[in-house]
Amino acid sequence: MSEDLRPFGDPGSNRFRVDAYPFYLLNRAASRYNVVIESQLRPIGIDIPTWRVLMILGEREPLPIAHVAKSAVINISTMMRIVERMVKAGLIVTQPSETDGRVTELAMTDLGQEKLVAARAATSPVYQQIITGFSAEDFAQLLDLLGRLHDNLD
Repeated sequence: MSEDLRPFGDPGSNRFRVDAYPFYLLNRAASRYNVVIESQLRPIGIDIPTWRVLMILGEREPLPIAHVAKSAVINISTMMRIVERMVKAGLIVTQPSETDGRVTELAMTDLGQEKLVAARAATSPVYQQIITGFSAEDFAQLLDLLGRLHDNLD
């Protein structure tokens, strides 16, 4: 059985070690990932927030702006600026919801679809590199653990 590292991850403990603090490790991995992904997206002419929006809309569209913001983990005021920029670039359109005219939805244009295809092709090798050495069980466990950390914050 391995040593219990949880006490070392407690920032209130005198025994705290940054290498045992899960949120440091998550932030470090996410920051590194963003640097790598950004270098893959730049030649396509899109940035990370644009990529997030396109990836979300690639699963289902149209979607309310608030839903996209929540899924992309972007606050709504920042999302509004991203939407304005993406509309100007011809990547998405805004439209009133068919079921609730107070809700604005987002949908991709043909150019947005093209950028999504290019972004998926550019970022897939990064994903394949990241999961190298993870078994199906490892990967499922990682997703489960990250979900549990998120849920515990509620």
